[in-house]
Parts: sequence; C-alpha cells; structure tokens
Amino acid sequence: MTPAPLSDLDADLVCLFLDGEAAPEAWTEAYGSAAASAAADAAASGGPAAFYPAGGPTRVVIVPLAKEVEGAERWRWSGASAAAVASGVKAELVTLDAPDAASAEAALEGFLLGAYRFDRYRTKPDETPEAEVTVRIPEGATPDENAARVRAEATNAARDLVNMSPDEKMPADLADAMREGAQAVGLRVEVWDEERIEDEDMGGLLAVNRGSLDPARFVVIEHAPEAASGDGPVVLVGKGVTYDTGGLSLKPTKNSMDKMKADMGGSAAVYGAMLALARLDVPVHVIALIPMSDNRPGLRAYVPGDVIHMHSGATVEVLNTDAEGRMLLADALSYARGLKPSLAVSVATLTGAQGVALGERVAAAITREGEGRDILHRQFIGAGEASGDRVWPLPLFPHYAAQLKSDVADLKNVGGAMAGTITAAAFLDHFTRDDEGEPAYPWIHLDIARPSFLDSPFGMHPKGATGFGVRLLLDAISESA
Repeated sequence: MTPAPLSDLDADLVCLFLDGEAAPEAWTEAYGSAAASAAADAAASGGPAAFYPAGGPTRVVIVPLAKEVEGAERWRWSGASAAAVASGVKAELVTLDAPDAASAEAALEGFLLGAYRFDRYRTKPDETPEAEVTVRIPEGATPDENAARVRAEATNAARDLVNMSPDEKMPADLADAMREGAQAVGLRVEVWDEERIEDEDMGGLLAVNRGSLDPARFVVIEHAPEAASGDGPVVLVGKGVTYDTGGLSLKPTKNSMDKMKADMGGSAAVYGAMLALARLDVPVHVIALIPMSDNRPGLRAYVPGDVIHMHSGATVEVLNTDAEGRMLLADALSYARGLKPSLAVSVATLTGAQGVALGERVAAAITREGEGRDILHRQFIGAGEASGDRVWPLPLFPHYAAQLKSDVADLKNVGGAMAGTITAAAFLDHFTRDDEGEPAYPWIHLDIARPSFLDSPFGMHPKGATGFGVRLLLDAISESA
C-alpha cells in the first residue's frame, strides 16, 4: 500500500506498522529517507520510532508488529502500542495505516483497548486528551470499524465495573448499573430483589448473603432479536460476588482479599458480552443470569457445617465458606433448566487453582466428557484464538465428582486440595442435570480467575481489570448465528 500524502490526512499522528526489518519501498517513496531510518530504529529496538517527514507538521510513528503473538492478536497488541505513543505525545487525531480490512479492525480494536484509562477516583485525573482514531487501508477494502469499536467499548465497560470500589458496587448498586447500561442498548432487564429470590428458593445465593448488610440481587438480561433461530436460548451465567472476604473461612489480605473487588469479573464479562451482542444485533437469542451478593463474616453468616437447600432441591454441606461463588452459580444453573437452553455457559473467577494450572493469560474451559465435548472445546478454543481471550480445556472425568461426596448431604461444596478448578466445575455440573441425573442442556464452564485481573500489563491488557471474556463470549456466540 502506498500511503496517501500527509496533506490529505486530518491527523496529527500517523501510525505505520512494520512487519519485518526494513521499511517498504512505498514508505520511502511517500515519506523520504527518514522513514527508512525510523524503520531500522524500530526493528532494532523492538519499539516504536517516530519521525517528521519533510514538508509537513504531522508526526509519523513506526510500530513494529508484535512478535510474541500471531494473527489478529499481533495487530491488536501493536494497536495498543500505538495508543501508548498517542497518549505520550498527546495526539488528538490519529490515523492507523493497515494493509487490509481485517488488520485495520484488529489494530483499531487494540488501540481502543490499549487507550483505556480508569481515573474515576483520582482527584487530579489524567488530562491527556482522548485521541480520535481512524483507519486507512487500500481502496476497495472496507473495514468494519463499528464492530471493532463495539468490541473494545464493551470490554472497557466490563473493566470499569471490575475496577470500581467495592462500596460503590454492592448488589443493588451493581444491578442498577447493569440495568441502566443494558437498557440503553435496547436489552430487556429484570432485577430480582430479596423477596423474589426467596420465592425462587435460591438457597445457595441466600446462604452466601446471610453475612451481609446488603441484600442479594439476581439480574436477568435478555437479547431477543427477531432474526434469532427457533432453538432454545444461549444462557450466560456470570458470578457476581461483589466483594469476597471469604466469609468465616476468612481470606488473608495480601495478594488475596485485597484483589477481591474483582470477584464479580464473571458477571462483568457476561454484561459486556450482552452489550456487544445487542449493539451488533447478533441474531442469537441470549439470556444472561447474574446472581449477586458480597461474602462477609457478619450477622448470621453461613458457617462450615451448614447444610444448604439449593434451588434444585439438592442439599449441600458447606465445608468452606470461601467456596461461595459456586453456591450462587449453582442456583442460577438450576434455574436455567426452565429456560431450555441450547447452550449454557458459566463464567466465573472461581478458583485460585486455575492460575496455578494455566497462568494469567489462559482461562480454563471445562465441560462434560462424552458426546458434544469436542464440539464445545473447538467452539471456545476457536473463539479464544480469534479474540485473544484464550482458553484451554481441562477434563471432567467422573472420578472428580467423587471428591464431592458428603457424609450428611447430597454433596459438599469443596473437593479437597487436588484439582480444585475441576472439582469446582464438577460441583456446578451437578446442577446442570435433571432429576434423574442426566444432562439437562449442553454446558461449558469458563474459569477466568487469573486472566480477569492482572498484577502487571501485557499487550492491550492493562494492570487491574482486563475485561477478559467479553470478546470471547461474543465470538463464540456469533459463530453459532
């Protein structure tokens, strides 16, 4: 592609992406020898290099394409690098040059994700202007800029919720925020109060909420486009633990409780995905179920030894009150049986063991063994590769459920020290089955504990909330349209 003259651009920063070690001939023809020198500098350093072409005041920056990743993710990461440059030079109008529509969309998405800032609580917020960004590609190609913007904005909306102070997102507050955002894009929303939750016999949710001063909520969000197929809805179930002390099984503070404002990351991912599905008018019927409570040791907090009567009618012996997320999710998955879903996806920051197994860049994907397993694995691994929110399967062999056998109830809420991510999924699996113990609907569980909240940034993912799962769910669901 031969870049257009800078005089034709309304931009104060133009970003060129270098794939290789030297500037393409078209760059030197358009911008002179300075482009070749800057490209050599960028290739040598592995970072951006800027120059001013002769005859114009517009700054041009050459950004090497990321080498650590492949495909669209290279362009997203490099788009995020361009955003860092734009912020550093306080650019207000940015143009991204790309060779084709797919690369342009990914670079734009990465730029908008990389430009994310959360300064809600700063008394002196960052006054760097928010850059207006456009893309430029060869004639005849048409990138879907709207889709790229929606994907990034929905992810950033999820990030905002996770990053919020816990005292501003107790269940009623978080439910109201989600209702406002969802209704603004045309989604149907119901918010159940404590009385409705009691009427639904959601014993797991109510048990977790017993230690809190703030009543539980249960949010139902529906995307029901006219063009959706006649199959049952896709049901997304997001864990909405707005703050997790561990309850009476109290967490330590450092590197544990101090990050537990992020324990509603699953609900944020589901919420963000619903925003994107609505804005892009994806022709799939999708219902989100989001049970919400904080987990505290106060009042009549549930205790180790309690036996809880769940929505499904099953009884659960509580042996660890810090295994609370599965109690909320179990009630929602049981309720989902009545919706007759074509697929249910549970999304949660459920276990620290997920990070031990897979680290902070890859979430766990777990579904039942047998028929349908490989199809779901391919669907979500593929969506992870496409979106950059990567997942990898863990097994769910029958022997894992044996770790949940209780001496006094139908099952217990923890399975011991080994295979914690898998036994948590085995617990959830129990509540996706009918009264005869057969699967009531296809189901896959995503444990996003570590990828949802980072100690340090990488690529287009900031420190703190990442919005992991929003684009993964969007791509997985869109594939089935």
